[in-house]
Amino acid sequence: MKDKAKRNNKGVKKNGRGRRGLSIGVGVFLVVVGIFLVWYTNHMHYDIEAHEYYDVETLQSEGRSYDRSSVVYMTNDISPEGLDKVYQALNVTPSGKVAIKLSTGEAGNPNHLDPNLIKNLVQSVDGTIVECNTAYSGSKRIETEMHMQVAKDHGFTEIADVDIMDRDGYIKIPVEGGTNLEENWVGKNLANYGYVIVLTHFKGHPMAGFGGALKNISIGIASSQGKTRIHTGGVFSKPPITLGSLLTNQDVFTESMAEAAKSVSDYEENGQNMVYISVMNNMSIDCDCVSKPTEVDMHDIGILASTDPVALDQACIDLVFRAKDGQSLQNRILEKNGLHILTHAEAIGFGSRAYEMIYVDEKESDSATESSEE
Repeated sequence: MKDKAKRNNKGVKKNGRGRRGLSIGVGVFLVVVGIFLVWYTNHMHYDIEAHEYYDVETLQSEGRSYDRSSVVYMTNDISPEGLDKVYQALNVTPSGKVAIKLSTGEAGNPNHLDPNLIKNLVQSVDGTIVECNTAYSGSKRIETEMHMQVAKDHGFTEIADVDIMDRDGYIKIPVEGGTNLEENWVGKNLANYGYVIVLTHFKGHPMAGFGGALKNISIGIASSQGKTRIHTGGVFSKPPITLGSLLTNQDVFTESMAEAAKSVSDYEENGQNMVYISVMNNMSIDCDCVSKPTEVDMHDIGILASTDPVALDQACIDLVFRAKDGQSLQNRILEKNGLHILTHAEAIGFGSRAYEMIYVDEKESDSATESSEE
C-alpha cells in the first residue's frame, strides 16, 4: 500500500509539473502572438491621402503651385472613331514593331476592353497585343496556354496576334530612384518591340484602389515572378502573391508599382516610345482580373490619352470624383490609398500630376465636363 501511495504521489507531482510546463508554454505563445500583432499592426499601417484636383485651372484658382503640367486629350465618344480622335491628337508615329499593352481580362469578367472598340486602331499600326501571365491563385491566366485560351474567348486573337511576353521567362531592367525596388522583372519579349501603345480600361481594383495606366505598365508588363516582387516590395518572387501580400504594407505595394512603371518608361527611351490611352467605361470597383466583379454602378465617361501616364491617371481619377454617381469607386480608391502611386511616381521624377485637359470633340469643353457630372 505504501509503495502504491508513493507511486500515486509521484504521478501527481509529474502531472503538476506537466500542467505548469503547459501553462508556461501557452503564456510564452500568447506573448509572442501579442508582440507579432503589435508589430504587424504598425508594419501594415498607412495613412489615407485626401483627393485633390490637379487640372491646371483648379490649381491656378486655388493658388497651388506646380512645376510643370502635361496635356491630356479627351473625348466623350466611346467608339472606334472616338478612340482614333484621341490617338490622332497625340500626333505620334510609332516605329518598329508595335506592342499594344492591354489586359485580356480574367475568364468570366465582362468589363474588359471590347475588341471591336480597339480593332481599327490596333490594325492601323499593325500592332501585336501583349500581356504577361498572372500571379494570383485561381487565375485562368497564370499559365500561357490557359491565358491564350482566355484571350481567344474574349475575342482578342480575332483582331491581332497575341504575345504572352513572359512565356519564355523574363528580363531584368533597372529601377532608377526607387526606394523599394532595384530592378524590375518584365516579360522577356518586351525586348522585341520598338514601340508600346498602352490601352487601359480604367476601373477600380481590390488591392490597388484603381487600375489605370501606371498599373498596366507595372504589374501588367511584369512577369508572374515580377508581379510577385512588385506586390511584396521586392521581398518575394515566387507566385502566388497571397502570403507576401499579407506581409506587405499597402504604401510599399503602390510605391513599388510606381517604381516598376518608371523603369518600363526608362527602358523605352525615357518614355519616347510609349503613349497611353485609357477608356472610362464599365467601371466596376473591381479590376478586370476579377472573374465575377461587383456590378457597375456609375455611368461611362469617355476616352483619354496622353504621353504622361501619371497625368492621365490623375485626370481619370478627377473625373471619377466629379461624377455624381462615382461614390463607390471614389471610396475604393481612397480606402486602398490608391492615390499614393501618383504621389510616389511624381516624387521619384516620373510624370506630373498637374495636367491641362484638351477636348477633341466638336462640343465646348464645358459641355463635356457637364456630361461627366450627370
